[in-house]
Amino acid sequence: METETFDLDESELYIGFVGGGALTESIINAIRGTLLPSGNIFVSDHKRKRCTELTSRYRVNASVGVDPFIDKVKLLVVAVKPKDAPSAFAEIRNKITLNTVIISVIAGLKIELLEKFFPHSTIVRAMPNVPILVGEGMTAYTINRQAVPSDRKLVEQFWASIGRAIELEEKFMDAVTGLSGSGPAYAFLMIDALSDGGVAAGLSRAAAIELAAQTLLGAAKMVLETGEHPAALRDKVTSPAGTTIEGIRVLEKNGVRSALIEAVLAATEKSRLLGGG
Repeated sequence: METETFDLDESELYIGFVGGGALTESIINAIRGTLLPSGNIFVSDHKRKRCTELTSRYRVNASVGVDPFIDKVKLLVVAVKPKDAPSAFAEIRNKITLNTVIISVIAGLKIELLEKFFPHSTIVRAMPNVPILVGEGMTAYTINRQAVPSDRKLVEQFWASIGRAIELEEKFMDAVTGLSGSGPAYAFLMIDALSDGGVAAGLSRAAAIELAAQTLLGAAKMVLETGEHPAALRDKVTSPAGTTIEGIRVLEKNGVRSALIEAVLAATEKSRLLGGG
């Protein structure tokens, strides 16, 4: 994966986070020291203990409240639970500058609601996923009409620097949440199940997990790098009357394909509900 270079002088680029949870920590781990120095990263969390942990672990600036950094940051990532969003927005609404791009990674939360708090700001609704921790995230985002071209480019560069990024219409964001937002959990479940199969067939647990994980990683890279349809690639490794078709027959018989489709649809609907329908 190639590292993106910001057009803006990195020494002048400051990024802030409201909420110091797991997603924020994953992003910090991916960008500190590579895209930005730790000193250019700021975090606000309501728990002082969590602030201390982040400062100690990553050497970033962490505080209870946004006052120490709110007027400095170019990008402000709001990463709180949906129920905490109104109070978080109320805290920053009269402190943020118009030059700051607000990025919400709150599942289900529509740009329309954010614009009630920040009517003149550039607002981004983004849905990254946890593989950003290892620089292989998948982020979909949508931007409101206030955005100027330089803001759009900066947002795209930021998310693409820690994986892949795609801009979509907002109407697709709940589906993104159900697919790539929740998708890593489905993949972890599949790796765990495949490794169970390996253990049942006589492999050690460590070997089975490594074989399963690398197999999914390799298959995913083939899809992305060849551009071929997954079904076409599957056919290439499925010989007539061979072992692979026997395994696929069992998967289809037990409804694995249907279960994955239904999982995406269920998570999509949950995202809609979190966003108020």
